[in-house]
Amino acid sequence: MKSNWRTSTWGDEISLEYGKAIRDYRSGNGSVRVFGSNGPVGWTTTALAKGPGVILGRKGAYRGVEFSPHPFFVIDTAYYVVPKSDLDMRWLYYAIKHHKLGEIDDGSPIPSTTRSAVYVRDLEVPPLAEQKRIAHILGTLDDKIELNRRMNATLEAMARALFQSWFVDYGPVRAKAAGQTPAGMDPATADLFPSEFEDSELGEIPKGWRVASLGESVTRVAMGPFGSSIKTDNFVPNGVPIIRGGNLTNGFVDKNFVFLTEEKADSLRNANAFPGDLVITHRGTLGQIGLIPTLSRYPRYVVSQSQMLVRIDPAKMTAHYLYLFLTSYAGQHSLLANRNQTGVPAIAQPTSSVKAIRLLLPPPTLVHAFEKLAAGLFERAIAGTAESRTLAALRDALLPKLLSGELSVDSAKVEAAI
Repeated sequence: MKSNWRTSTWGDEISLEYGKAIRDYRSGNGSVRVFGSNGPVGWTTTALAKGPGVILGRKGAYRGVEFSPHPFFVIDTAYYVVPKSDLDMRWLYYAIKHHKLGEIDDGSPIPSTTRSAVYVRDLEVPPLAEQKRIAHILGTLDDKIELNRRMNATLEAMARALFQSWFVDYGPVRAKAAGQTPAGMDPATADLFPSEFEDSELGEIPKGWRVASLGESVTRVAMGPFGSSIKTDNFVPNGVPIIRGGNLTNGFVDKNFVFLTEEKADSLRNANAFPGDLVITHRGTLGQIGLIPTLSRYPRYVVSQSQMLVRIDPAKMTAHYLYLFLTSYAGQHSLLANRNQTGVPAIAQPTSSVKAIRLLLPPPTLVHAFEKLAAGLFERAIAGTAESRTLAALRDALLPKLLSGELSVDSAKVEAAI
């Protein structure tokens, strides 16, 4: 019961210790995770603090809160938390999030969270056993979300490895050329590959395959609208989501949208994108590619002014084949070949440049055989993402109630939810 919680201040419970400057962490390959104000930023070989631990951003517009179960390093834009009393570290992580310590601003020109502003704030501290139970409930949800994230990364890596084997290294063709059966492949699929090579503008390629421009395999390449076509006062709480650069980080991020009304989206039909379309950043953070999944959350989207959309011709190409090509080394090299060298990074004449990209086109029967395998892997990843979204919503609903004592960990609702 909350009656045995004690009232305290953050200054009586924790010390916020400064991180330290470190070199080469962004390119480091050590086993110790390095954290900054916004979260993980690299790796190093020597830990600054032992795990488990909590990191709190100190400087910058966004100052996040992170939990590390393992030894870690913190750079000088963040704090690491040292308890002064008997506290469960994972409960402490959730308590800091609940009390929004990362949002405290001292009013200086560079947004900052100061120790003096944190230490005077009040909090209620449950007994250690209660802390552990709260941390277990919320941590179980976060652990499952993290497991899904790792599984999704594995599934995409499997799809990339298959693409590399079939369409870059030509493993099945080389096996057949050597009089061998392609390893792990059923006879019907093996029959789709030739057993000889021929020369092309891209060098040696499997016989019967051809090199073509990307424009020959798509039905539409279109730019996002002019910036003046979408203003902040057009945004509404719900409606048609706008795909911005942040939605193309590490693939397609189907959340954190701003929205337009259906009527406004109708007026921007040239920038409407649909499930199965690819979205490419042509200005800003170049090289970002997203594939809107067929099982996406929304029936249509609007691409922002810094994005462009590509629609596949299903008779010649498949979405996952093109996505994996454009995110491969060769695809990224081709995509960025016409970027400008001054000012804001941008692809010159983006529509023409994308259409002119040269790529390998295997026979459609083989591309569609690949699509069945790749789509299955990506669909499993999408299902994991949807599950994680549900788990995150449950965690976010439980966190303030558990951390405030409004909801007891003995509650039947909590037990049923977990």
